[in-house]
Amino acid sequence: MSRHGNIKRILPALAEKLGDRLSVSEAVRQHHGTSLTYLAPALPEAVAFAHSTEEVSHIIRLCNEADVPVMAFGTGTSLEGHFLATEGGLCIDLSGMDKIVSIHAEDLDATVEAGVTREDLNHALRDMGLFFPIDPGANASLGGMTATRASGTNAVRYGTMRDNVLSLTAVMADGEIIRTKGRAKKSAAGYDLNALLTGSEGTLGIIMEITLKLYGIPEAMSAAVCHFEDLESAVKTVVETIQTGIPVARIELADALQMSLINKYSELDYAAKPTLFLEFHGSEQSVREQAEIVGEIAAGQGSGDFRWASRTEDRNKLWKARHDAFYAVQANHPGKDFWATDVCVPISRLTDCIMQTYDDIEKTGLVAPLVGHVGDGNFHLTLVFDKKDPAQVNRIEAFNGRLVERALKLEGTSTGEHGIGIGKKKFMTLEHGPALHYMQAIKKALDPKNILNPGKIFDLED
Repeated sequence: MSRHGNIKRILPALAEKLGDRLSVSEAVRQHHGTSLTYLAPALPEAVAFAHSTEEVSHIIRLCNEADVPVMAFGTGTSLEGHFLATEGGLCIDLSGMDKIVSIHAEDLDATVEAGVTREDLNHALRDMGLFFPIDPGANASLGGMTATRASGTNAVRYGTMRDNVLSLTAVMADGEIIRTKGRAKKSAAGYDLNALLTGSEGTLGIIMEITLKLYGIPEAMSAAVCHFEDLESAVKTVVETIQTGIPVARIELADALQMSLINKYSELDYAAKPTLFLEFHGSEQSVREQAEIVGEIAAGQGSGDFRWASRTEDRNKLWKARHDAFYAVQANHPGKDFWATDVCVPISRLTDCIMQTYDDIEKTGLVAPLVGHVGDGNFHLTLVFDKKDPAQVNRIEAFNGRLVERALKLEGTSTGEHGIGIGKKKFMTLEHGPALHYMQAIKKALDPKNILNPGKIFDLED
């Protein structure tokens, strides 16, 4: 049974609570129901701009009683349609919850509201000699990053959001407010609700506050790029670097096509060849030693000299260019549609997975620039196509299916960091088998009316 229209029963109560922070305008609904990539828009019936956890709790209670679907919205940068209102309902915009609640420099942690972005937090930490390392590229909200278990360029050294969330405050489907644990670095007290909610994509609870691990800014940081004559040599350099145990902070891959687009978009002059972006953190001596060893490995695979960026402004320019890779593809293909996808495999299987995928790209005739957080086995493709052309859509869907199946055969996963959302839920049975039934059971237990972000990750059995 459709739930579209149920919200009419609670609009007066919402309006009384929120005033002009409740909107039903077409423009606002469009903004909160349109994703960055190929997925069709799915608009909420109203948008609530929340300012407090207690306010969200009140809203959720109203929605639960009236059987109204609820989607949380941060900055709208997710790539698999996580916030799309496939069943209508209410979108709760958390961007106004942007307070840094506390910073405990002596304990290396901070508590922030869900709408704080990673750049906001790092700006506040800069003068304390601290930083938060998870860096997915977009200036995403930390609530959204937690909900999607985000990763990024620093994951090879600092891990993902899963590894850096100490505690959460969340509003559950019945409106109750819970805190998953305290600020202690470890706990053996009961089920790990912290880990359960991190990566649940808003389907089990709406994350309101997050306590995060912080790190000291390294004494020395140095970044470099190096080019290779072929993609396989670049990937083998990554694999050997990781297997050697070098604590590289970032090691990113871009293929020749992606490098040409990066150069054009960011006005750089790097060679349009398969390229590694690297960064080393530590003491002056350790950074120098790490760079020398990686340089020897790269030279063994035919790379020329590193091109260094040691000054902060040069490093920032380098990494901004890498983070703008998706926008570089968009800018070069006006009027086209974009299917962003990712997979992740064990590092020992990375070369096989990338080379088989590249062979598939060439045989299929796709435009599919490749980049990757390859230090942890994760790579991304931006597939360029016209969604009005059924033949192109079918070709892209078939390619994406082969990509996922290839990764799973190599003991990997259908997504290293984009998440499932709508786009990849059809692969969940293939990846998880009977374990998927237990995920569905958890969802039913915590959200029996299925109001929290319905239709994401998996569909519920009747």
